[in-house]
Amino acid sequence: MDLIDFILNVAAVLLWLNWRSMRLDPLADATPATLAGTIRRVEQPRLRRWHQLLIIVGLIFLRAAFYVQIGPTLGWTPRLDLVAVSLPFPLVLRGQTFFLSALLYSTLSFLRVLLVFYFWLLTLVVINGQNASAGPIHRWTVLQFGPVARWPIWVQTLLPLLTGAAAWLAGYPLLVRIGIIDPAQSPGNLAGQALVVGAAIYLSLKYLLPVVLLLHLISSYVFLGNNPFWEFVGTTARRIVAPLNRVSLRVGRVDFTPLIALTTLLLMLNAIPITRWVCREYFPKSTLQRELNRWVLWPR
Repeated sequence: MDLIDFILNVAAVLLWLNWRSMRLDPLADATPATLAGTIRRVEQPRLRRWHQLLIIVGLIFLRAAFYVQIGPTLGWTPRLDLVAVSLPFPLVLRGQTFFLSALLYSTLSFLRVLLVFYFWLLTLVVINGQNASAGPIHRWTVLQFGPVARWPIWVQTLLPLLTGAAAWLAGYPLLVRIGIIDPAQSPGNLAGQALVVGAAIYLSLKYLLPVVLLLHLISSYVFLGNNPFWEFVGTTARRIVAPLNRVSLRVGRVDFTPLIALTTLLLMLNAIPITRWVCREYFPKSTLQRELNRWVLWPR
């Protein structure tokens, strides 16, 4: 069921991108410069922009109904993994199916994937900056953000944190109302929850940056043809490993820089989430564990 949920989320994101591409098409509202440019196709586009949004909304509703019908039979409870906390959405409440819970999960699951996807695109924009040599893929990525792509880097870096925190604060009253989470103990506790949820999105880079470095490592030793995708991967990877260029990590003809950067990123992005688990499991009476227990944001 989790795999089906992920595939449907990917399909919804692709529909969203198609909707965005129709809006960002530079030729859609262009003024004809020649007589030939005034010629238009007789047939009308089969799908208009609002059709794309309608399909996304329908997909969210239909899969919520599907989850209500299939989930209880399989003993499956949808969970929204926000790294810092995993939110359960029970499909059966007091012996009756709970469609609102399934619909809320279906909506939030799509929004989470969409937010992470745009965060990845923004990360690529931050890495490549205004680098024209990054090619058409970079130009498409920049086009997705419009004026945001020209904001200062520090603002772009903080934007995912603030967006994630704002999303948590916006959804908090509804989550409390239907019993998904308990009320926060204080406004400070709620602010801490929002900041933790917003910061957790940065950990998703462990699924993006290592893949970019690995693809670059493969393309460095295997000729995969001249393609804008591989050019973009190479340019992005070189900018990621730029801080390591001061250290010679080449042995003969083999350059270990991408491998060292890949290993470092994986260690950094995976060590943070397991710190509390390691402390709780192996050092239950340590000073660090006592401090962590004092700052519990979500009561058990």
